[in-house]
Amino acid sequence: MNNHLIEILKEKTNFSSKVILNIIKLLDEGCTIPFIARYRKDFTDGATDEQLRIFEEVYEYSKKLLARKEELIALLKEKNFLDEKVLKNLESATTLQACEDIYAPFKEKKSSRTTSAIENGLEPLANIIQSMRYSLEEINQKAKQFLNENVTNIDEALNGAKDIIAQRYADDFKSKEVLRNLIANWGTLEIKETKEFDKNGLYASFANTTEKIKYIKSHRVLAILRAVNEKQLSIKVEIDENHILENIKKYKIPTNAASSKELVFDAYKDGLKRLLLPSLKREAITNLKEKASSEAIELFGKNLKELLLTAPLVNQVILGMDPGYKTGCKLAVIDENGLYLDSAVIYPTKPKEDIVSSSKVVLDLIKKYKITSIAIGNGTASRETANFINELIKQNNLDVNYAIVSEIGASVYSASKIAIEEYPNLDVTIRGAISIASRLRDPMAALVKIDPKSLGIGQYQHDVNQKELALKLENITIDLVNKVGVDLNSASYKLLSFISGITEKLAKNIVEHRNKIKKFNTKNELLKVKGIGEKAYEQCIGFLRIKDGISILDNTAIHPEDYEVTAKLQKNYKVEEIKDFEKVSNEINTSLLKLKDIITELLKPGYDVRTQFNQVKFANDILDINDLKEGYVLSGIVRNITDFGAFVDIGLKNDALLHISQISEKRISHASDVLNINQNLENLKVISVDLEKQRVGLSLK
Repeated sequence: MNNHLIEILKEKTNFSSKVILNIIKLLDEGCTIPFIARYRKDFTDGATDEQLRIFEEVYEYSKKLLARKEELIALLKEKNFLDEKVLKNLESATTLQACEDIYAPFKEKKSSRTTSAIENGLEPLANIIQSMRYSLEEINQKAKQFLNENVTNIDEALNGAKDIIAQRYADDFKSKEVLRNLIANWGTLEIKETKEFDKNGLYASFANTTEKIKYIKSHRVLAILRAVNEKQLSIKVEIDENHILENIKKYKIPTNAASSKELVFDAYKDGLKRLLLPSLKREAITNLKEKASSEAIELFGKNLKELLLTAPLVNQVILGMDPGYKTGCKLAVIDENGLYLDSAVIYPTKPKEDIVSSSKVVLDLIKKYKITSIAIGNGTASRETANFINELIKQNNLDVNYAIVSEIGASVYSASKIAIEEYPNLDVTIRGAISIASRLRDPMAALVKIDPKSLGIGQYQHDVNQKELALKLENITIDLVNKVGVDLNSASYKLLSFISGITEKLAKNIVEHRNKIKKFNTKNELLKVKGIGEKAYEQCIGFLRIKDGISILDNTAIHPEDYEVTAKLQKNYKVEEIKDFEKVSNEINTSLLKLKDIITELLKPGYDVRTQFNQVKFANDILDINDLKEGYVLSGIVRNITDFGAFVDIGLKNDALLHISQISEKRISHASDVLNINQNLENLKVISVDLEKQRVGLSLK
């Protein structure tokens, strides 16, 4: 293992060398991050999956950095450019960008002016001028020695030499670094309208403004860049050039230099304006975009995490309703394990308003399947459908609750390959109603079947780095699914495919085997599934649960490799009475971390971590935007969090905006500091109602 790599990782991750070596060894052995986080705590000092993900990122980047350094050293050696100074600079570089900056002077020059000046033999003249030891007269005399068929007069010689000096200034990696920092800290972004600019369009508030690069918010950057793409706005980075030129005079021109310093200063000025600033300004815009993109991806990830952690509704038979006007309201019933039972279509809203038949269908389904909860999608005709159900419950004195569920992405799921595989004989609209019911029963199990980008969380998702976004969302889903655990007897192949060590193909094999044997009774039976070898079994088994299996251990996160220790523990101690963990861990020859995990699992078999998060809120009040007035107080559910605030479902077709300035009396830097997805909010005050645009503004102040 490269010692240099270990040093870099120590510095960037705060892990000890021993832990770093352990993690790398485990990753090389094919262990997944969830597995290492849960079952190899003794090797990692109890590092969490989040810390391990960061480690993995830094590790991959550091490997690229070292590989690039080696490549550049070899290239420079080959060209005879590698001296001690360059080698030292390369070795101490901590970013890929720094490596490229150090290598820049030795690259084949693209600037034809510099290249032709060198080809015309003007490099020695450039050295003489740059030494700043001669007067202008002396330089003019010396320039005569460099005249030839391509350089026919003194001016041409001096200009060619200045081109070489300008390029040297632009290639100096320390100057680059200073300027880069200046732009980052003091530069501004000037935003101007173009000829095609729409004064009443989306970007009206951005036109003809100036933003300080250091403070511009990521959502504004993404909006401005989108406007630039749509040719509505143009942008340009500005920096005080006079200040930079003063610094060049002060730090790069010695006070005792001869009068030829004027030529050097001119060359530096040209290098700055023609070569260095344009590329650094372009780079600043790229950096702004990358930073905004990663911040938006982080927020998207945080929102997805909260959405997937919404508590499930256990042991309930649920009726899912996908409301509609002309096409009717689609119904689907699922049992407590999420299995589809029945479906129907009713027409309780305009234009038909067939309340009698619709009531009969719903009441029959409730009676036949002992339905206890109803999930109503929050799209078109949602309010009227909720009204109908509200009345039905009251009139018939039913012991049934209903909740309004976000249906965003349900239509994406219902037409997807997964939905067709799961319900080949059902109409696409009924699959949508199943998805709505499933979201109430087990949000995570339902939502993993839908591309997270279709879930309406986050902001500017099409403007961010798509590859990074996909990886982030996949990793978050993987880590959460494994943290929660999956029921081996009811999980879809899609949910199983997120489990550590299980590929999509293996997941399908598990479901196929399960259909054959009807159900798994022990975790051990998994080894009979085609394709599951020892490694896959080791990686996945701890994250799978069997609710009513032969052994209680099958419904816990205790790994079979620890069953022997667990048996010893159960035989010799009353688990709930253990106080001295250290003593017990020594007596049964296991680590303290492992012992604590085993005890936690034995005390709460089948425990679902999601129960401590947002519980579903059943509805009780129906709203119409036309009835709303400023000053009304409502309750609602947070559906999306963005940089500028949160969108709250208050029972209308469109979610209402709770702007960041209206969230708290105290100043907060981000809505996610105090709010999370699916959080139930009380005492929301209506502060604006725009009937034309169907928009409502809220406040928690």
